[in-house]
Amino acid sequence: MSHAPAKPRIKWYRSPIPAEDLARLNQRSDRKGMLQTLGFLAVLLCSGGIAWVAVGRAHPLIALALIYLHGALYAFLVNGFHELCHKTVFKTQAMNILFRNLYSFLGWYNHISFWASHQAHHRYTLHPPDDLEVVLPRELTLRSYLGFAIVNPRGLLLRLKSVIRLSFGHIDNEWERALFPPEATAGRRALFNWARLLLVGHGFIVAVSLYLGWWMLPVLVTLAPFYGGGFQFLLNEAQHIGLSDEVSDYRLNTRTILLNPVLGFLYWQMNYHIEHHMYAAVPFYHLAELHDLVKGNTPEPTRGVVGTWRQIIPILRRQRGEPGYMFVPDLP
Repeated sequence: MSHAPAKPRIKWYRSPIPAEDLARLNQRSDRKGMLQTLGFLAVLLCSGGIAWVAVGRAHPLIALALIYLHGALYAFLVNGFHELCHKTVFKTQAMNILFRNLYSFLGWYNHISFWASHQAHHRYTLHPPDDLEVVLPRELTLRSYLGFAIVNPRGLLLRLKSVIRLSFGHIDNEWERALFPPEATAGRRALFNWARLLLVGHGFIVAVSLYLGWWMLPVLVTLAPFYGGGFQFLLNEAQHIGLSDEVSDYRLNTRTILLNPVLGFLYWQMNYHIEHHMYAAVPFYHLAELHDLVKGNTPEPTRGVVGTWRQIIPILRRQRGEPGYMFVPDLP
Protein backbone atom coordinates (compact mmCIF):
# COMPACT_ATOMS: atom_id res chain seq x y z
CA MET A 1 0.00 0.00 0.00
CA SER A 2 3.01 2.29 0.35
CA HIS A 3 6.26 2.87 -1.42
CA ALA A 4 9.56 2.68 0.46
CA PRO A 5 12.53 4.50 -1.05
CA ALA A 6 14.20 2.36 -3.74
CA LYS A 7 17.59 1.32 -2.41
CA PRO A 8 19.33 -2.06 -1.92
CA ARG A 9 18.84 -3.48 1.55
CA ILE A 10 21.70 -2.83 3.95
CA LYS A 11 23.67 -5.91 5.02
CA TRP A 12 23.21 -5.48 8.75
CA TYR A 13 25.46 -7.12 11.30
CA ARG A 14 23.45 -9.26 13.71
CA SER A 15 24.82 -11.04 16.73
CA PRO A 16 24.77 -14.75 15.85
CA ILE A 17 22.45 -17.08 17.76
CA PRO A 18 21.59 -20.74 17.14
CA ALA A 19 18.81 -21.22 14.57
CA GLU A 20 16.78 -23.36 16.97
CA ASP A 21 16.86 -20.59 19.60
CA LEU A 22 15.74 -17.98 17.07
CA ALA A 23 12.91 -20.22 15.86
CA ARG A 24 11.75 -20.67 19.46
CA LEU A 25 11.96 -16.95 20.26
CA ASN A 26 10.01 -16.07 17.12
CA GLN A 27 7.00 -18.04 18.36
CA ARG A 28 4.01 -15.83 19.22
CA SER A 29 1.52 -16.39 22.02
CA ASP A 30 -2.08 -15.20 22.25
CA ARG A 31 -1.95 -15.70 26.03
CA LYS A 32 1.17 -13.60 26.55
CA GLY A 33 -0.09 -10.98 24.13
CA MET A 34 -3.44 -10.75 25.88
CA LEU A 35 -1.87 -10.46 29.33
CA GLN A 36 0.19 -7.47 28.22
CA THR A 37 -2.41 -5.81 25.99
CA LEU A 38 -5.35 -6.06 28.38
CA GLY A 39 -3.10 -5.55 31.39
CA PHE A 40 -1.88 -2.24 30.03
CA LEU A 41 -5.41 -1.12 29.17
CA ALA A 42 -6.44 -2.07 32.72
CA VAL A 43 -3.70 0.21 34.08
CA LEU A 44 -5.08 3.11 32.01
CA LEU A 45 -8.63 2.33 33.08
CA CYS A 46 -7.58 2.39 36.74
CA SER A 47 -5.54 5.59 36.46
CA GLY A 48 -8.31 7.30 34.52
CA GLY A 49 -10.99 6.07 36.90
CA ILE A 50 -9.10 7.28 39.96
CA ALA A 51 -8.54 10.70 38.36
CA TRP A 52 -12.24 10.93 37.40
CA VAL A 53 -13.34 10.16 40.97
CA ALA A 54 -10.79 12.56 42.47
CA VAL A 55 -12.05 15.59 40.53
CA GLY A 56 -14.51 17.45 42.76
CA ARG A 57 -13.79 15.21 45.72
CA ALA A 58 -10.06 15.51 46.43
CA HIS A 59 -7.97 18.66 46.76
CA PRO A 60 -7.56 20.27 43.30
CA LEU A 61 -3.79 19.79 43.38
CA ILE A 62 -4.23 16.10 44.15
CA ALA A 63 -6.75 15.79 41.32
CA LEU A 64 -4.36 17.53 38.92
CA ALA A 65 -1.53 15.22 40.01
CA LEU A 66 -3.71 12.17 39.35
CA ILE A 67 -4.70 13.48 35.92
CA TYR A 68 -1.01 14.06 35.16
CA LEU A 69 -0.18 10.53 36.33
CA HIS A 70 -2.81 9.19 33.96
CA GLY A 71 -1.18 11.14 31.11
CA ALA A 72 2.26 9.80 32.09
CA LEU A 73 0.96 6.23 31.87
CA TYR A 74 -1.08 6.95 28.72
CA ALA A 75 2.13 8.08 26.98
CA PHE A 76 3.31 4.46 26.91
CA LEU A 77 0.33 3.61 24.70
CA VAL A 78 2.57 4.40 21.73
CA ASN A 79 4.85 1.50 22.63
CA GLY A 80 1.96 -0.93 22.58
CA PHE A 81 0.81 0.60 19.31
CA HIS A 82 4.33 0.10 17.92
CA GLU A 83 4.38 -3.58 18.86
CA LEU A 84 0.90 -4.20 17.48
CA CYS A 85 1.93 -2.60 14.19
CA HIS A 86 4.75 -5.17 14.02
CA LYS A 87 2.00 -7.83 14.34
CA THR A 88 4.11 -9.92 16.71
CA VAL A 89 2.02 -9.49 19.86
CA PHE A 90 -0.54 -12.23 19.10
CA LYS A 91 -0.33 -15.49 17.22
CA THR A 92 -3.84 -14.80 15.89
CA GLN A 93 -3.46 -11.96 13.39
CA ALA A 94 -7.06 -10.82 13.77
CA MET A 95 -6.27 -9.96 17.40
CA ASN A 96 -3.19 -7.99 16.36
CA ILE A 97 -5.32 -5.98 13.96
CA LEU A 98 -8.18 -5.46 16.43
CA PHE A 99 -5.97 -4.10 19.21
CA ARG A 100 -3.73 -2.21 16.78
CA ASN A 101 -6.78 -0.29 15.62
CA LEU A 102 -7.95 0.31 19.19
CA TYR A 103 -4.55 1.56 20.34
CA SER A 104 -4.27 3.66 17.16
CA PHE A 105 -7.57 5.34 17.88
CA LEU A 106 -6.91 5.96 21.57
CA GLY A 107 -3.55 7.59 20.84
CA TRP A 108 -4.52 9.58 17.73
CA TYR A 109 -2.02 7.46 15.76
CA ASN A 110 -2.30 6.67 12.06
CA HIS A 111 -1.10 3.09 11.76
CA ILE A 112 -1.03 3.34 7.95
CA SER A 113 1.55 6.13 7.89
CA PHE A 114 3.44 4.79 10.91
CA TRP A 115 3.96 1.31 9.50
CA ALA A 116 5.08 2.60 6.10
CA SER A 117 7.60 4.85 7.87
CA HIS A 118 8.63 2.25 10.42
CA GLN A 119 9.42 -0.42 7.85
CA ALA A 120 11.84 2.02 6.24
CA HIS A 121 13.25 2.83 9.69
CA HIS A 122 14.07 -0.84 10.26
CA ARG A 123 15.48 -1.43 6.78
CA TYR A 124 17.60 1.73 6.68
CA THR A 125 18.01 2.67 10.35
CA LEU A 126 19.62 6.13 10.54
CA HIS A 127 20.51 6.17 6.84
CA PRO A 128 18.89 9.37 5.51
CA PRO A 129 17.08 10.03 3.24
CA ASP A 130 15.83 6.43 3.30
CA ASP A 131 15.05 6.67 7.02
CA LEU A 132 13.55 10.00 8.01
CA GLU A 133 11.66 8.63 11.01
CA VAL A 134 14.74 9.17 13.17
CA VAL A 135 17.38 11.68 12.06
CA LEU A 136 20.58 12.37 13.99
CA PRO A 137 22.01 14.43 15.54
CA ARG A 138 19.07 15.48 17.69
CA GLU A 139 18.97 18.89 19.32
CA LEU A 140 17.49 18.77 22.80
CA THR A 141 17.73 21.35 25.57
CA LEU A 142 16.13 21.54 28.99
CA ARG A 143 14.02 24.45 27.78
CA SER A 144 12.73 22.60 24.71
CA TYR A 145 12.06 19.51 26.81
CA LEU A 146 10.02 21.41 29.41
CA GLY A 147 8.02 22.94 26.55
CA PHE A 148 6.22 19.63 26.02
CA ALA A 149 7.05 17.37 28.98
CA ILE A 150 4.25 18.56 31.26
CA VAL A 151 1.59 19.76 28.81
CA ASN A 152 2.02 19.73 25.06
CA PRO A 153 -0.41 22.16 23.40
CA ARG A 154 1.84 22.48 20.36
CA GLY A 155 1.76 18.71 19.92
CA LEU A 156 -2.03 18.77 20.09
CA LEU A 157 -2.28 21.51 17.47
CA LEU A 158 0.20 19.81 15.14
CA ARG A 159 -1.56 16.44 15.47
CA LEU A 160 -4.96 17.99 14.87
CA LYS A 161 -3.62 19.92 11.89
CA SER A 162 -2.10 16.75 10.43
CA VAL A 163 -5.28 14.70 10.93
CA ILE A 164 -7.43 17.40 9.34
CA ARG A 165 -5.00 17.75 6.43
CA LEU A 166 -5.01 14.02 5.74
CA SER A 167 -8.78 13.90 6.18
CA PHE A 168 -9.00 16.25 3.21
CA GLY A 169 -6.61 14.08 1.22
CA HIS A 170 -3.57 16.36 1.29
CA ILE A 171 0.05 15.16 1.49
CA ASP A 172 2.55 17.96 1.90
CA ASN A 173 5.88 16.77 3.31
CA GLU A 174 8.90 14.96 1.88
CA TRP A 175 8.57 11.77 3.92
CA GLU A 176 4.87 11.27 3.21
CA ARG A 177 5.46 11.85 -0.51
CA ALA A 178 8.24 9.24 -0.52
CA LEU A 179 6.11 6.68 1.32
CA PHE A 180 2.83 7.43 -0.48
CA PRO A 181 3.58 8.56 -4.05
CA PRO A 182 0.64 9.43 -6.34
CA GLU A 183 0.54 5.94 -7.83
CA ALA A 184 0.03 4.33 -4.38
CA THR A 185 -3.71 4.92 -4.58
CA ALA A 186 -4.73 2.14 -2.17
CA GLY A 187 -2.23 3.26 0.45
CA ARG A 188 -3.30 6.88 0.16
CA ARG A 189 -6.95 5.92 0.44
CA ALA A 190 -6.31 3.93 3.62
CA LEU A 191 -4.19 6.77 5.02
CA PHE A 192 -6.90 9.36 4.43
CA ASN A 193 -9.75 7.15 5.65
CA TRP A 194 -8.05 6.42 8.97
CA ALA A 195 -7.47 10.14 9.52
CA ARG A 196 -11.18 10.74 8.91
CA LEU A 197 -12.08 8.03 11.41
CA LEU A 198 -9.85 9.66 14.03
CA LEU A 199 -11.39 13.06 13.44
CA VAL A 200 -14.99 11.86 13.48
CA GLY A 201 -14.46 9.42 16.36
CA HIS A 202 -12.79 11.86 18.73
CA GLY A 203 -15.16 14.61 17.65
CA PHE A 204 -18.03 12.31 18.63
CA ILE A 205 -16.45 11.64 22.05
CA VAL A 206 -16.10 15.37 22.70
CA ALA A 207 -19.62 16.20 21.49
CA VAL A 208 -21.34 13.46 23.51
CA SER A 209 -19.27 14.26 26.59
CA LEU A 210 -20.19 17.94 26.45
CA TYR A 211 -23.84 17.08 25.93
CA LEU A 212 -23.90 14.69 28.91
CA GLY A 213 -21.67 16.86 31.10
CA TRP A 214 -18.88 14.25 31.17
CA TRP A 215 -16.13 16.79 30.54
CA MET A 216 -13.53 14.52 32.12
CA LEU A 217 -13.96 11.85 29.44
CA PRO A 218 -12.23 13.78 26.63
CA VAL A 219 -9.62 14.97 29.15
CA LEU A 220 -8.78 11.33 29.97
CA VAL A 221 -9.03 9.97 26.42
CA THR A 222 -8.93 12.52 23.59
CA LEU A 223 -6.48 14.92 25.28
CA ALA A 224 -4.49 12.32 27.23
CA PRO A 225 -1.69 11.94 24.62
CA PHE A 226 -0.86 15.62 25.05
CA TYR A 227 0.06 15.91 28.72
CA GLY A 228 2.33 14.00 31.07
CA GLY A 229 4.58 12.59 28.34
CA GLY A 230 7.90 13.80 29.68
CA PHE A 231 8.96 10.59 31.40
CA GLN A 232 8.11 8.25 28.52
CA PHE A 233 9.97 10.60 26.17
CA LEU A 234 13.18 10.05 28.13
CA LEU A 235 12.95 6.34 27.42
CA ASN A 236 11.79 6.52 23.81
CA GLU A 237 14.28 9.22 22.83
CA ALA A 238 17.15 7.21 24.30
CA GLN A 239 16.74 4.48 21.67
CA HIS A 240 19.11 6.17 19.18
CA ILE A 241 20.05 9.65 20.37
CA GLY A 242 23.76 10.48 20.44
CA LEU A 243 24.78 7.33 18.55
CA SER A 244 26.11 6.81 15.03
CA ASP A 245 24.23 7.24 11.80
CA GLU A 246 25.03 5.60 8.45
CA VAL A 247 26.59 2.47 9.96
CA SER A 248 25.47 -1.11 9.30
CA ASP A 249 25.72 -2.32 12.89
CA TYR A 250 22.76 -1.95 15.25
CA ARG A 251 25.17 -2.13 18.17
CA LEU A 252 26.50 1.30 17.13
CA ASN A 253 23.24 3.12 16.33
CA THR A 254 20.81 1.67 18.89
CA ARG A 255 20.80 1.56 22.68
CA THR A 256 19.67 -1.15 25.11
CA ILE A 257 18.70 -0.12 28.64
CA LEU A 258 18.16 -2.34 31.68
CA LEU A 259 14.91 -1.44 33.48
CA ASN A 260 13.00 -2.74 36.47
CA PRO A 261 10.03 -5.03 35.74
CA VAL A 262 7.39 -2.28 36.20
CA LEU A 263 9.00 0.05 33.67
CA GLY A 264 9.70 -2.89 31.38
CA PHE A 265 5.97 -3.71 31.40
CA LEU A 266 4.92 -0.12 30.71
CA TYR A 267 7.55 0.24 28.00
CA TRP A 268 6.60 -3.04 26.33
CA GLN A 269 10.21 -4.25 26.73
CA MET A 270 11.43 -1.78 24.10
CA ASN A 271 14.37 -1.07 26.39
CA TYR A 272 15.93 -4.10 24.64
CA HIS A 273 16.21 -2.00 21.54
CA ILE A 274 19.38 -3.38 19.97
CA GLU A 275 17.78 -6.80 20.17
CA HIS A 276 14.53 -5.52 18.68
CA HIS A 277 16.35 -4.07 15.67
CA MET A 278 18.54 -7.11 15.16
CA TYR A 279 15.62 -9.54 15.20
CA ALA A 280 12.43 -7.54 14.68
CA ALA A 281 10.26 -10.66 14.31
CA VAL A 282 10.90 -11.66 17.94
CA PRO A 283 7.88 -10.68 20.10
CA PHE A 284 8.58 -8.15 22.83
CA TYR A 285 7.92 -10.72 25.58
CA HIS A 286 10.92 -12.77 24.37
CA LEU A 287 13.38 -9.88 24.08
CA ALA A 288 14.82 -10.35 27.59
CA GLU A 289 15.75 -13.93 26.70
CA LEU A 290 17.18 -12.76 23.38
CA HIS A 291 19.24 -10.20 25.29
CA ASP A 292 20.72 -12.95 27.45
CA LEU A 293 21.73 -14.86 24.31
CA VAL A 294 23.51 -11.95 22.60
CA LYS A 295 24.78 -9.85 25.52
CA GLY A 296 28.30 -11.23 25.15
CA ASN A 297 28.40 -9.71 21.66
CA THR A 298 26.76 -6.33 22.38
CA PRO A 299 27.80 -3.16 24.26
CA GLU A 300 27.33 -2.95 27.99
CA PRO A 301 23.75 -1.66 28.44
CA THR A 302 23.01 1.45 30.44
CA ARG A 303 21.00 1.01 33.63
CA GLY A 304 17.79 2.86 34.36
CA VAL A 305 16.58 6.22 33.10
CA VAL A 306 19.04 8.23 35.20
CA GLY A 307 22.03 6.11 34.23
CA THR A 308 21.08 6.32 30.56
CA TRP A 309 20.81 10.10 30.51
CA ARG A 310 24.08 10.43 32.42
CA GLN A 311 25.57 8.93 29.28
CA ILE A 312 23.48 10.94 26.82
CA ILE A 313 23.70 14.48 28.25
CA PRO A 314 27.51 14.82 27.84
CA ILE A 315 27.14 13.56 24.25
CA LEU A 316 24.54 16.24 23.46
CA ARG A 317 26.72 18.93 25.05
CA ARG A 318 29.71 17.86 22.97
CA GLN A 319 27.62 17.76 19.78
CA ARG A 320 26.74 21.44 20.20
CA GLY A 321 30.38 22.31 19.64
CA GLU A 322 31.17 19.32 17.41
CA PRO A 323 28.08 18.66 15.26
CA GLY A 324 29.79 15.67 13.62
CA TYR A 325 30.59 13.91 16.88
CA MET A 326 28.89 10.55 17.48
CA PHE A 327 29.28 8.37 20.53
CA VAL A 328 30.73 4.94 19.72
CA PRO A 329 30.20 2.38 22.51
CA ASP A 330 32.85 -0.23 23.30
CA LEU A 331 32.14 -3.51 21.53
CA PRO A 332 33.20 -6.85 23.01
